[in-house]
Amino acid sequence: MEEEARRLLNEGISKKLISPGKGQISTFPDGTKVVFHYRTSLCDGTILDDSRNMSGCSKPMELILGKKFKLAVWEQVIISMREGEIADFTCDTKHTALYPLVSQSLRNISIGKDPLEGQRHCCGIAQIHSHHSLGHKDLDHLQANPQPLVFTIELMQVLPPGSFQLDVWAMTDEEKLDSVPQMHEEGNMLFKQGQIKEATDKYYNGIACLKNLQMKEHPGDEVWIKLDHMITPLLLNYCQCKLLQGHYYEVIKHCSSLTFKYEDNVKAFYKRAKAHAAVWNETEARADFAKVLELDPSLGPSVNKELRALEDRIRTKEKEEKGRYKGLFNDNSPPPTATTG
Repeated sequence: MEEEARRLLNEGISKKLISPGKGQISTFPDGTKVVFHYRTSLCDGTILDDSRNMSGCSKPMELILGKKFKLAVWEQVIISMREGEIADFTCDTKHTALYPLVSQSLRNISIGKDPLEGQRHCCGIAQIHSHHSLGHKDLDHLQANPQPLVFTIELMQVLPPGSFQLDVWAMTDEEKLDSVPQMHEEGNMLFKQGQIKEATDKYYNGIACLKNLQMKEHPGDEVWIKLDHMITPLLLNYCQCKLLQGHYYEVIKHCSSLTFKYEDNVKAFYKRAKAHAAVWNETEARADFAKVLELDPSLGPSVNKELRALEDRIRTKEKEEKGRYKGLFNDNSPPPTATTG
């Protein structure tokens, strides 16, 4: 421990142990996943960020070691810790210059925004020396006045390589492509078991992997088209899950994107027709069902069943509305009485 503390000190990092962990320090090979809570403070005690209260939520940070995370000092300090340990690390300015950008990304993620918002047209170092606002006064001040920071880290979990499924963002391009068939199969199994939400997540992750790869290709090129053909069945399965969950407008949006590109995709027209019918878009639903029959007449019995169900719902709705407004305009009702204020 003393040797590790000296190593950190030589690198401009001062460690103060708050609570000891358990067991031996891991060797932390590349690919190890670490889960930890963090609090970032100025040296005067002013708190900048706290993962236990980020936008009102408590969500620990997860890192895959060896993936060149922008704030390298977090990896440096974590490999000095035991699981369960809590410690303060005061880090020199040379380690904290990029923290404003990292913090901006983490804050964006915590409220569901794009983590790269505001960083697309400028590299990290150039942005640090620019006058670009990060959208937070405290981060703008820190960007303009680089200084040492104190990171309070609680190392909650250390997972060795191969003991967990990689998140999409942490995968290489090859890993993304290789993982898609398994995600697709797992999604299908979960769907058959009635675990719709879990199946939705599997399909979504498969789509995310392929979309990420597709973004690196020129639209219309051979590889782009091949990836798009791989995305299509996953997206259709995703839409089926969303239909069952009642997210009809999302189904309409995704199926419309498919029918725009593939005018003969009968499944996309069928799912969109059902979604239109569910939100009372009668004209659009009938048009899509007609297109389904044009593309595949063998689906006539299924389409007719859906149309009968739609007509029954429309009749029921009309009866309910007539009953609701019955008597509102009855000729025998007394005329309104004028009043004066």
